[in-house]
Amino acid sequence: MTETLDPMAATEVDQKQLAEQLLAQAKEQGVDLMGPDGLLNQLTKNVLETALDAEMTEHLGYEKHDAAGRGSGNSRNGTRTKTVLTEIGPVEIDVPRDTDSSFAPQIVKKRQRRLTGIDEIVLSLTAKGLTTGEVSAHFQDIYGATVSKDTISRITDKVVGEMTDWQNRPLDRVYPVIFIDAIHVKVRDGQVTNRPMYVAIGVTVNGERDILGVWAGDGGEGAKFWLSVLTEIKNRGVADVCIVVCDGLKGLPDAINTVWELAVVQTCIIHLIRNTFRFAVRQYWDEMARDLRPVYTAPSESAAKERFDEFAGKWGARYPAIVRMWGNAWTEFVPFLDYDVEIRRVICSTNAIESVNARYRRAIRARGHFPTEQAALKCLYLATRALDPTGKGKARWVMRWKPALNAFAITFEGRITPNGD
Repeated sequence: MTETLDPMAATEVDQKQLAEQLLAQAKEQGVDLMGPDGLLNQLTKNVLETALDAEMTEHLGYEKHDAAGRGSGNSRNGTRTKTVLTEIGPVEIDVPRDTDSSFAPQIVKKRQRRLTGIDEIVLSLTAKGLTTGEVSAHFQDIYGATVSKDTISRITDKVVGEMTDWQNRPLDRVYPVIFIDAIHVKVRDGQVTNRPMYVAIGVTVNGERDILGVWAGDGGEGAKFWLSVLTEIKNRGVADVCIVVCDGLKGLPDAINTVWELAVVQTCIIHLIRNTFRFAVRQYWDEMARDLRPVYTAPSESAAKERFDEFAGKWGARYPAIVRMWGNAWTEFVPFLDYDVEIRRVICSTNAIESVNARYRRAIRARGHFPTEQAALKCLYLATRALDPTGKGKARWVMRWKPALNAFAITFEGRITPNGD
């Protein structure tokens, strides 16, 4: 019986041995791992130059010093020195040239000064809220490289087309739940003003969180603008939504039902509780939260009404505005009480949109204000792009959704199917 050696295993061993050999040699010669003359810099230089030489050979059709190149009309014509910015810092390379200047390298293109990984670093830092000046300073501190603020702006501007495509992409035909909310950013338009940014997040029938889009408003948050946003979402293919979770904005339920007639409008419980606390002093928050819990966990609307009457009897004299606020929102508050506990769990918790808004606010807070509306949208899109890089959040969402999907399929029979058709 003969044993065969796994080629991949052999490659891994060879690579490890090579790395150990290079490190030992660098240590013996006193060469640092990082830095302009470091081991990684030299390795990157050698790899890039080897790749460029291979591209030149393919371009000319013959190897260096090969007699086949005589009389071909084009030949190697030395090199020119060029510095490119890489993930380990600036690397100086020698780029081969040909006599008729027709060589167009692909690994490091003409006039290219950065490898593609650098652009991703810039986009990642910008998504975390760093300004162009802070990103520029980061490259100077970490890599010892100068990247101008204009260059950083041009890099981030590349995502504008990608953002437009994302904002106009077709959507699923049906969403069991859509969460809508608005956050406010400061935009300098003559003077610094607060501008609403509208966010819509759908949960698909497969349990995946889908950010449907981000829209820049033109003033205070209003139901009229939401109507245009929801109409756009419908025009992108969303024919039906079972439940729309929103805040208590006046006129919003009518706007929602104008677009999706059968949609149930559910007031966000977290918004209600948060607004309750705004009317009360901090020392009563914990006690109020305990008194409100039996209201939104009641088994039925009648039970919830009894529990709320008890709450109003205790707190109404001191805080009548709280009782009035809950009374005004009652019609949109109670729908979820009719549903299975699994559906309640999905629509009562706003983690779907609160976690996204938290990332948005972190990016916005670091910037302070934006020069234009487009700059604000670009920042929010980059933050969206950077969400859940490992995919673990998506996996958790899908697992959490499975029990709710069964409940939705029964409650909204004929409207929800597992494949979304």
